[in-house]
Amino acid sequence: MPSRIEDYAVIGNCETLALVGRDGSIDWLCLPRFDSSACFSALLGETRHGRWLLAPEASDVRISRRYRGDTLILETVFRTEHGAVSLTDFMSRRDGACDLIRIVRGLEGEVAMRMELVVRFGYGSVVPWVSKQEDGRIQFTAGPDRLLLDTEVPTRGEGFRTLSDFTIRAGQEASFALNWSPSFRPAPQPLPAAHTLEEVESSWSGWAARSNPCEHRNDAVLRSLLTLKALTHWETGGIVAAGTTSLPEKLGGSRNWDYRYCWLRDATFTLLALIGAGFLDEAKAWHQWLLRAVAGAPDDVQTMYGVAGERRLDEYEIAWLPGYEGAAPVRVGNAAVGQLQLDVYGEVLDAFYVARRAGLVTSAETWDLECALLFHLETIWREPDEGIWEVRGVPEHFTHSKVMAWVAFDRAVRSIEEFGLGGPLERWRSIRSEIHDEVCARGFDPARNSFVQFFGAATLDASLLLIPLVGFLPADDPRVRSTVAAIEHALVRNGLVMRYDTGTGTDGLPPGEGAFLACSFWLADNYAMLGRYEEAGNLFERLLALRNDVGLLAEEYDPSGRRQLGNFPQAFSHLALINTARNLGNAAGPAELRASRGDATAPVTASS
Repeated sequence: MPSRIEDYAVIGNCETLALVGRDGSIDWLCLPRFDSSACFSALLGETRHGRWLLAPEASDVRISRRYRGDTLILETVFRTEHGAVSLTDFMSRRDGACDLIRIVRGLEGEVAMRMELVVRFGYGSVVPWVSKQEDGRIQFTAGPDRLLLDTEVPTRGEGFRTLSDFTIRAGQEASFALNWSPSFRPAPQPLPAAHTLEEVESSWSGWAARSNPCEHRNDAVLRSLLTLKALTHWETGGIVAAGTTSLPEKLGGSRNWDYRYCWLRDATFTLLALIGAGFLDEAKAWHQWLLRAVAGAPDDVQTMYGVAGERRLDEYEIAWLPGYEGAAPVRVGNAAVGQLQLDVYGEVLDAFYVARRAGLVTSAETWDLECALLFHLETIWREPDEGIWEVRGVPEHFTHSKVMAWVAFDRAVRSIEEFGLGGPLERWRSIRSEIHDEVCARGFDPARNSFVQFFGAATLDASLLLIPLVGFLPADDPRVRSTVAAIEHALVRNGLVMRYDTGTGTDGLPPGEGAFLACSFWLADNYAMLGRYEEAGNLFERLLALRNDVGLLAEEYDPSGRRQLGNFPQAFSHLALINTARNLGNAAGPAELRASRGDATAPVTASS
C-alpha cells in the first residue's frame, strides 16, 4: 500500500524526479528519457512493481524530515529506542547519465537498517537481468535501460529483489548511488557521494539565491519556485504539469490522468511567476519552448506537448497496475491532446504579449507565428470546444473559452498599438468587440445574475474567476461581483473552490472530485482585486496550511477526508500560489499586470 499523496516529498535534477515517502521508500521514479517509462512504480500498485526502501528495521520509529535549506535535498531523521540516523536523498545529472544518491548517517547510538531495491522497467512489466560487475557494482539491464547500484554495504539477491541488512552507529556513514544510463553506452564512472552532495547543494542554493524576494510569504513562494524548477527540463525548457500519472482526483475513482506533459494553458501563469521572481533565463527558455512547440500549421496546435515538444501522446491503459489505492485505470498518454480547446490560443497570445513587454521577444518570426494563429482563430472561435477542463462529454460553447479567444485578439491589438507591429488592426478590433458582446450576451444569465459555465447553461464554473484576471472585465464590474458571489454560494465547499458541479454529467465522466487548489487561489486573487484584502489573506493562509510538511501541493484537496488528491507535485497549484502571493504584496502583482492595459513604456518587470 503506498503512502498518502501528501506523505511524499520530491527530489529531482531537472531531467527526472522521484517521490520519497516519509517511511524512506522511493515509490515513483521515471527514467530520464522523453518517453518517461517508470522503473519505480509502487505508487500505482504493489511493491513488487518497483520501489527502493531504505529505513530502520524497528517497528516503532519517530520520523521528521525537511529540505536542506533552499534546495531539493531531502533530509529524513529516523529515531528508534536504540538510536537515530539521518537519510539524505538527492539527485544529480551528468552527460548522458542520471544519479539518485542516498546517504545514511548515524546520529546517536546504533540503528539496524534494511535496504530493499525492486527494479522494474516499463511500469512494472519488465524484470531486468541482474549481474555483478568487476568493480563491484550491481547492474540491472533491460533493453535500452541500465541501472548501476554502487554501495559499500554488502547486498544479496532474493526473490527478484536486492536486499541488505546493516547497522549504522553514531558517526558512521553508508552511501547508495543508483545510476541510470543507456545500456548501449559505456558505463559511467561511480560518483563520490559526499562531493556530489556538496555540488548539488551549491547548485540549488545558488539558483534560489537569484530569486527576487516576495513581499508576502516569501518562504512559501521560494519553495514553490524550487518545485517549479524541479518540473523544468534543463535542456528543452519545457515545464511539465506534474511528475506523475494517474494519481486520482477521487480516491477509488476513474478520473486518473497522465500529467507528465507541458500544457499551453500554463504559459502565461508560468511566465508571470518566473519574470516576477527574476528568473529571466528560465522565462526565456519557457518562451522558446512555447515557440518551438506551436510552430507549424495553425490548425495543428495542440493543448499539450511532450517535454521536448513531442506531439504524439497517445493514451493507453496499463492493466497490470492496480492504481493508487485502487483508483483505475492507470493511464499513460493523454487523449485530451486531440481536443479543440479555444482557450489555448488566448494563452499563447497572452504569453507572447507578456514576453514582449518583458523584453524577451526580439524575433519577427514570433509575430509571424502569432498572426498565423490569429488568422486560424478567426475561422474557429465560434465553434464549441472541450474547454479548459478537457471534458469528455459533448463539446459546448464554454464561456471561459470564448473569453480566452477575446484575450487572443485583445493581445494582438495591444501588440500592434504598443509595439508598432503590422497586422489587420481594425479587423481584429472588430472581432475582439464581437466576441466581447457575445460573451456578455450569451455567457451571462440575468436570472442567475452571473456568468455561466457555457452558453445557455444554468451551471457555474470556477474558470469564470479568470474574467477579471485576464482583463475581460474589471473586477468591480457588477457582473463580476455577482459572479464571484454566485461561485461562493454554489462552488465553495468547506472554504475551498470546486471546478464545477461534476454531478451534472455534462463532462462525460463519473461524478466526484476534490476542491481544485488553483481555483481557490483564483478566488483569493478576486478578493484582492475587489479590495477584500482580509478575506484574500485568510483564504491564502488556509491554502498554505494544506501543503504537506515540506511545502508541496497536489492538484486537489478533499476537505472531508483531509487528503491531497491528484498528480503531485502540481505545477498549476504552485504557480497559483506564487502569483497570488505577489498579488497580495504591496507592488503590482501578476493579476494587475495581466489585466491592465500595458504600453511599451510600462513593461512587465522582473521585480517583486
